[in-house]
Amino acid sequence: MPFNDKKGMQIALEEAKKGYEEGGVPIGGALISEDGTVLGRGHNMRFQKDSAILHGEMSVLENAGRLKGSVYKNCTMYTTLSPCHMCSGACLMYGIKRVVLGENVNFVGAEALLRSEGVEVVNLNDPECKALMKKFIDERPEDWFEDIGE
Repeated sequence: MPFNDKKGMQIALEEAKKGYEEGGVPIGGALISEDGTVLGRGHNMRFQKDSAILHGEMSVLENAGRLKGSVYKNCTMYTTLSPCHMCSGACLMYGIKRVVLGENVNFVGAEALLRSEGVEVVNLNDPECKALMKKFIDERPEDWFEDIGE
């Protein structure tokens, strides 16, 4: 039985809130197998670790550690915000076939790229994800623009 998307997004949202509380960008995620095993979870750590690349999804993959290539192909990447080109590229590189996002109102990432490569993209349009991201953008616009490379 496939894992419940609401549960997966709840884990991602917990991570996003943790990132916000740490003074970082509130984007969280989780890599979960079809049977519900949480292989990795994480949140954007660009400010906390002075990193150019530790977006939420990249943090998830880092925390999952080294996995066999076949493992990724039966997983869903949950992310509170539409994934950027870098994070979408990482999902494509490892063959993740499904990406569930919390919202794409505050930012539209590379959803079209993912779909063009056969990835199922599901937008939960979650009000809590939208509100948390909007709060951060309103409070720290310069940091947000830095995070998305503008």
